[in-house]
Amino acid sequence: MMNSTATFVFVLFFIGVTILGFVAAHWRKADLGQLDEWGLGGRRFGTIVTWFLLGGDLYTAYTFVAVPALVFGAGATGFFALPYTILIYPFAFVVFPKLWAISKKFGYVTAADFVHARYNSRMLALAIAVTGIIATMPYIALQLVGIEVVIGALGFDTSGFVGDLPLIIAFAILAAYTYTSGLRAPAMIAVVKDVLIYITIIAAMIIIPAQLGGFGAIFAHVDPAKILLKAPDASSLNGYSAYATLAVGSALALFLYPHSVTAVLSSKSGNTIRRNMALLPAYSLVLGLLALLGYMALASGVKDMPEFAPYFKAYGSNFAVPALFLHFFPSWFVGVAFAAIGIGALVPAAIMSIAAANLYTRNVHKEFVNTNMTPEQETNVAKLVSLLVKVGAVVFILALPLTYAIQLQLLGGIWIIQTLPALVLGLYTRVLDHRGLLLGWAAGIATGTWMAVSLKLAGSIFTIHLFGYAIPGYAAVWALVVNLVVSIVVSIAVRVIGLKRSDDRTSPEDYLDVAET
Repeated sequence: MMNSTATFVFVLFFIGVTILGFVAAHWRKADLGQLDEWGLGGRRFGTIVTWFLLGGDLYTAYTFVAVPALVFGAGATGFFALPYTILIYPFAFVVFPKLWAISKKFGYVTAADFVHARYNSRMLALAIAVTGIIATMPYIALQLVGIEVVIGALGFDTSGFVGDLPLIIAFAILAAYTYTSGLRAPAMIAVVKDVLIYITIIAAMIIIPAQLGGFGAIFAHVDPAKILLKAPDASSLNGYSAYATLAVGSALALFLYPHSVTAVLSSKSGNTIRRNMALLPAYSLVLGLLALLGYMALASGVKDMPEFAPYFKAYGSNFAVPALFLHFFPSWFVGVAFAAIGIGALVPAAIMSIAAANLYTRNVHKEFVNTNMTPEQETNVAKLVSLLVKVGAVVFILALPLTYAIQLQLLGGIWIIQTLPALVLGLYTRVLDHRGLLLGWAAGIATGTWMAVSLKLAGSIFTIHLFGYAIPGYAAVWALVVNLVVSIVVSIAVRVIGLKRSDDRTSPEDYLDVAET
């Protein structure tokens, strides 16, 4: 049965952000026929806008739904998201102002633009671009999961074509204002999304524990095996190594995603990025509180409530958070909370589609299809591709089981981290040869994919055995180690053989400290 009050509030917020999305075309008005303006907001976003944009970009609807769901289903392992979001920011603080400065100076729009210039290798740049596009596609599809769960929780039947209509309409609207306004639309909408999320979390942290008897009572109701990681023993590191490698690997991977790079390059200065890396841990606090919702769902027993049984059957642990809100809050506030999740899907989906479009336009189409594109043609291709990416994501989620999107997202994390040696190390040194980096990338992709497939794409924790000792760990980290070893060995071999080194289109002074930029 449809929850009419919650649906009314939900739709009201959607109408509001739709209007805001179209109005964004006139915000800081510029020529949106230029890819720099349409795809990067003219690189003019200050500290506050960048903070909301990065927050909206990194903390998605799927995060809102999946992190508590992981704690609900697997327990303490789900908290790996906390250390990884803390590790991200020092890494990004050091690395990405350099990328911003070089990209601003030479007009680079994507990470692959920089890699191409640094190593003068079209094929290495293509590998980086294709990896980014393919890793982003299931990520966009997963944002639809957040909307789909919310639409189902409002009481709509999400099966069949009629059930798919709300999802199709939401993404048609998203496609329209992204096409019109470019990156300015998600930048403006991110402000609304984040305000709603903070309101929702603060309310949840006060009201739900109060009704459950406090946090002591909540933890008392949770199985002790879900509160602590399994400790190392004589034969295996067990949950400790899995937790640590998940945190480190995820931290290294997150800012390599095209949507993260796009948000960073839209900043107006290197110091804007640094300030944001100092401020963004505020979201880590929110993420920790979000994760606690998983324990609250366990303690409240929502999974065993008859009214929620069909939803848990349809959506699994992903329904834990919606069930909590439906059980503990009045309908009007349920509408606010669900709007936060729904809008939390639209913001990153918009940025991701723009980022994928930028990569295709600059590093595939312009490089291999039409080398003489005008700036206007570049932007038109990017706009068209951003539409196709969204359509592809919708078709993907409607035509295939949800597990496929989750499995491909696991692969996406394993794949995107393989771009780290070329991009991040390339900002500091040219010691590695482009041929070594390309072969290392291929080896890392192959190894990571093999590990994931051997796990039947059901997870990303692969156990390696050294000297009779088992070390479970994130497959992306093991694959990255293989990548680095191959890159280094091949680069040394190339130098020993005496093969000519490729030209570098950047100069050493471009990599000096850019603190005043």
